[in-house]
Amino acid sequence: MSKFLSTTIVVITFIVALTRNPKVTFPRTCASQCGQHPIQFTLAQHIKLEVVNYTSSVVKLEKLHSTNPIPLQPGEKLQLNLSDSTVPNVSLVFWNERGTPLKAIVSKPNFGTLHVELRPNRQFPGDRSLYLREDGRVNVL
Repeated sequence: MSKFLSTTIVVITFIVALTRNPKVTFPRTCASQCGQHPIQFTLAQHIKLEVVNYTSSVVKLEKLHSTNPIPLQPGEKLQLNLSDSTVPNVSLVFWNERGTPLKAIVSKPNFGTLHVELRPNRQFPGDRSLYLREDGRVNVL
């Protein structure tokens, strides 16, 4: 009888402990906790960059060491090719002519396209550049 009673107490204690700590009861996979995967391209891949201005003022873009500032009107879309084999890292700098902060929302709609939406941002200083590293990773700074 004492063996049955001690086993019952251990089982009840274990069940109570598990129900009070749901993280132990329901472990999650990395896919449910890690967030969105970073955008990355393969090395030496031809990349088409699409930039859309969703602000109410002119935004200027400059591909460092390649272009002069390019004005992008509100609602306008610009396409650039980033398959420059002479430059290992590509930097695209953008700013609002009014000096207001911007938010860059980056997506990869298909294998060879990098889509960037420039939107108004409430937090200062906001996003100012896009950096495509030589290993294919994309960073917004």
